[in-house]
Amino acid sequence: MRQPRQHFHFLFVALFLCFAFVVPQPVNAADAPYSFADLADRLLPSVVNISSTQKMQSAPNTMHEMPPMFPPGSPFEDFFEEFMDRPMQGAPAVPPASLGSGFIIDAEKGYIVTNNHVIRDAEEVRVTFFDDETIEAEIIGRDEKTDLAILKVDTDKKLTAVKFGDSDTLRVGDWALAIGNPFGLGGTVTAGIVSAQQRNIHAGPYDDFIQTDASINRGNSGGPMFNIDGEVIGINTAIFSPSGGSVGIGFAIPVNLAKPVIDQLIEYGHTRRGWLGVRIQSVTPEIAESLGLDKDIGALVASVTSTGPAEEAGLKTGDIILSFDGKAIDKMRDLPRIVAETKVGKSVEIVYWRDSKKHTTKVEIGELEKAEETGLLASTGGPDGTSDKPAGKMIEKIGATIQPITDADRDIYAIPDDVNGVLITGVSPTSEAAEKGLSQGDVISEINQKPVSSVEDILNNIKMAEDAGRSSVLLLVHREDDVRFVALRLK
Repeated sequence: MRQPRQHFHFLFVALFLCFAFVVPQPVNAADAPYSFADLADRLLPSVVNISSTQKMQSAPNTMHEMPPMFPPGSPFEDFFEEFMDRPMQGAPAVPPASLGSGFIIDAEKGYIVTNNHVIRDAEEVRVTFFDDETIEAEIIGRDEKTDLAILKVDTDKKLTAVKFGDSDTLRVGDWALAIGNPFGLGGTVTAGIVSAQQRNIHAGPYDDFIQTDASINRGNSGGPMFNIDGEVIGINTAIFSPSGGSVGIGFAIPVNLAKPVIDQLIEYGHTRRGWLGVRIQSVTPEIAESLGLDKDIGALVASVTSTGPAEEAGLKTGDIILSFDGKAIDKMRDLPRIVAETKVGKSVEIVYWRDSKKHTTKVEIGELEKAEETGLLASTGGPDGTSDKPAGKMIEKIGATIQPITDADRDIYAIPDDVNGVLITGVSPTSEAAEKGLSQGDVISEINQKPVSSVEDILNNIKMAEDAGRSSVLLLVHREDDVRFVALRLK
């Protein structure tokens, strides 16, 4: 009788051991590959190295030769650098050269994507393929606002084109593979992850960068960023670097933002962006509350261009745009990109906030480039009519951007008619002004007990204080029904 029991005992132990080792494994969005070698072999032939020779300047090392700087007050101002070398004082008077990267998007027609700053002011552009063959390329079109350019090569060689992915499906933590020409060394592959999305680095009006820790350096500009399936999800464009080398913070233009620009450059040789004809600014909690809006969402209309699409649609200063063509405007900087990507001539629906309730209107989208050519943008205060940069002048000494008060400002910020001075439209987040609570919408009526009404008054009084050996200035600040003095140290 003991033998059957012993048999079942051993059977139970065997089954227990089998189940003990069958442990459910978590499902990953994309398992870590054992190697990127197969993927790199497939993608490397699609990536090219680009070298260009810029035009000679009659007066080397003048300010207009320098790459554009980031706006004053930007937290990246001291650290961001272009991927191409800047001219230095005392350098020999030879044509400057630039090295970068690019990738083939049309194997039959020979179209190549790169960054505009790689071929800026170029007299000659040369493309070097994976097999080290170098040929001259033609510039088809370029766009400064997104820093994109299209080249074309005529060759009988067989080219390999990339496939575009969908950057809208990216998630923080997804794999990212960068291929480019760092420091002119030639085809180089680096891997990392998507570190963050929708970064605004103040490089242009349509900033929406992908951040990655994949190592990218000078010379990677214009090169592709791939996902794990070998699809292009971004174009490597900028780095955050105190040293000039990779510190694990790089930025790429999302491919979904780049594709409409690429298509327009190929078709027209230039961009044809949508234009609404407004200047906008952020909706702060204070502004939202004052206008009866529950949340600080949308884009506040600061001014409307005369005879522009927005004016014809009935939009007014002080309106808050909540939705455009069925797309919610959660943040002010969402609107410029959505408008720019809208087809010229299309009639779209806008939902906006006025008089503590929602309204709807239809607007026929204009063309930004035509508005720029005809000077219609002058009244909007921005390069494209939907600028996210604060109006006015940045006064570095006090860390605030100021401008004269307009009638529209009085409506937006509820400034009484008897309050005069200059309006604060922005405050540097690292300044003493921010520490002491100054913010957008405050009015400076006096400085050192002297009335002010212009930017020049502020600058003159700061200079007088410095000439007198003072290290600080005293401001009289109005905010709604509150008036107070604020002392700020001069930088």
